[in-house]
Amino acid sequence: MNLVMKFGGSSVAGGDCIKRVAKIISDFFNQGNRIVVIVSALVGVTDQLIEFSYKAKKGNLNYVHDFIHKIKERHLDIVDDAIKNGSLKEDLASTIKSNVEELEKVLTGISYLGDLTPKSLDYVLSFGERLSAPILWGALHDIGLDAFCLSGKEVGIVTDSNYGEARPLINITKHQVRQKLEPMLDRGVIPVVTGYIASNQEGFITTLGRGGSDYSATIIGAALGVDEIWIWTDVDGIMTANPKIVPSAKTISDLSFQEATEMAVFGAKGLHPRALEPAMIEGIRVRIKNTFNPKNLGTSIVNELKIKGGEIVKAVSLIKDVSLINISGAGMVGSPGTAAKIFDILGKNNVNILMISQSASEANISFIIKRSQLEKAISELEIALLGQGTIREVTAEEKVCIVAIVGAGMKGTPGVASRVFGAVSRIGVNLIMISQGSSEVNISFVVKESDGEEVARAIHDEFGLDK
Repeated sequence: MNLVMKFGGSSVAGGDCIKRVAKIISDFFNQGNRIVVIVSALVGVTDQLIEFSYKAKKGNLNYVHDFIHKIKERHLDIVDDAIKNGSLKEDLASTIKSNVEELEKVLTGISYLGDLTPKSLDYVLSFGERLSAPILWGALHDIGLDAFCLSGKEVGIVTDSNYGEARPLINITKHQVRQKLEPMLDRGVIPVVTGYIASNQEGFITTLGRGGSDYSATIIGAALGVDEIWIWTDVDGIMTANPKIVPSAKTISDLSFQEATEMAVFGAKGLHPRALEPAMIEGIRVRIKNTFNPKNLGTSIVNELKIKGGEIVKAVSLIKDVSLINISGAGMVGSPGTAAKIFDILGKNNVNILMISQSASEANISFIIKRSQLEKAISELEIALLGQGTIREVTAEEKVCIVAIVGAGMKGTPGVASRVFGAVSRIGVNLIMISQGSSEVNISFVVKESDGEEVARAIHDEFGLDK
């Protein structure tokens, strides 16, 4: 088969992990498969790059120099653990030192200027993958495979200039990726590509958003028209619930793209919310697989999925760290453009809305946002809306959470909502807000954060998701 394999940060956490990844690639390559590898930064590195970018902005150069030393030593230690060949070790050590020196110069420049733009932050964040990918390339060479290391920019992924959340320009990207990679694959070379990184049309580095290595994998897979895209992580696949909350949670064997997209939005392990779209358009199967249990088939995601008899709900997810805002006023009734004005204010202040509900009376609108954005959102809404006669008050409930139930089997099945809310009622929990789209694949509702985990367990039990 033609495969794209993406390995996340937990899969390349240390020298032993990288050797395990190289072995997995070798095993499948030696079975006659053509493979493109996408690799993430080492686990935790991207978070550290963000943290120390902001410390650099504040002029904390001592912290920056200490960080630079630690990140260099961490990667050099992994090279030492993962690679046997002496000359290969020296080449990789030189590459790492060169990249780290460049990173230090960038952070020092940010410190002197006291300014951190989205453009410069993307440049800093690119170093995570630029440091990890050469190590995996070296591990493949170390076991006798012919590999070639490229950045997402070098492979031809072109995006708009929305730094931090760049979107690919698909047509030019497809052409350039095919032109770059197909000759390598024809020669039996394994391309090792940095995930997460791309560039705009001017050639400046952009990033695809947190977890964007998944997106890199599906963009490249769609461009090459591969048979399957495998997302390797540290779990056996997508689960019916977070096992830390519901210990009886099971791995889901099959999902449709629609179901998987809903679950990605609600934080399913191993999925980037936008990553599935390129594969869905091209009809390419995506698998979520476990680096530490490679024989497990994982979770298969396809366009069309036949619903098994009796299978209604697939999973229950919980989103914490969110808050509810309620806007009310009799003047809202029959007043066109009120909702548009509210959402325009939030949009201009980069506040993303996770969930919306409005009563038929039009007298109030409720919506959910990230808790970290609550203070800014309330302030901007009060300044813009109060005192104009239409809006009477803007109120908030800070500590709430979203419970989301996902499953294609809910569509056209009567009584699903009754069972969901009956299970919630039996444990004595009050619903604060409810939302369901016309697709009927997702029912979402809001409860107090303190009740969220108990509600998730109750719904998991109600639909027998542990069976």
